[in-house]
Amino acid sequence: MTREAIQTGDAPAAIGPYSQAIAADGLLFCSGQLGLDPATGNLLEGVEAQAERVMLNLRAVLDAAGATFEDVLKTTIFLADINDFAVVNAVYGRFMPDPPPARSTVQVAALPKGGRVEIEAIARRG
Repeated sequence: MTREAIQTGDAPAAIGPYSQAIAADGLLFCSGQLGLDPATGNLLEGVEAQAERVMLNLRAVLDAAGATFEDVLKTTIFLADINDFAVVNAVYGRFMPDPPPARSTVQVAALPKGGRVEIEAIARRG
């Protein structure tokens, strides 16, 4: 199996020893994206703004791999506060095609950099 790292300047650079995404055997595994502005590395204010930026960052990673949201098979949403579910769900729904991918949503104790939402995705490539 050959693994290909996917990297784009249109999404925030990795803040640790990981790739923005890895492509292998026709699949694309996208690392979780936070609501970080890729130009500044700063976290946006508020859960709605962060969710919007998360989806834009995820779209940039998919684009870099030659994929779109229509290729996404599964996502996982991590929330610092489950009470943000409705707001994040509304933003997420504006980006995802019909039928939407399979999804899990969980509340976590904390997210990097104090983020309120993080989303990762698995997509088919090509």
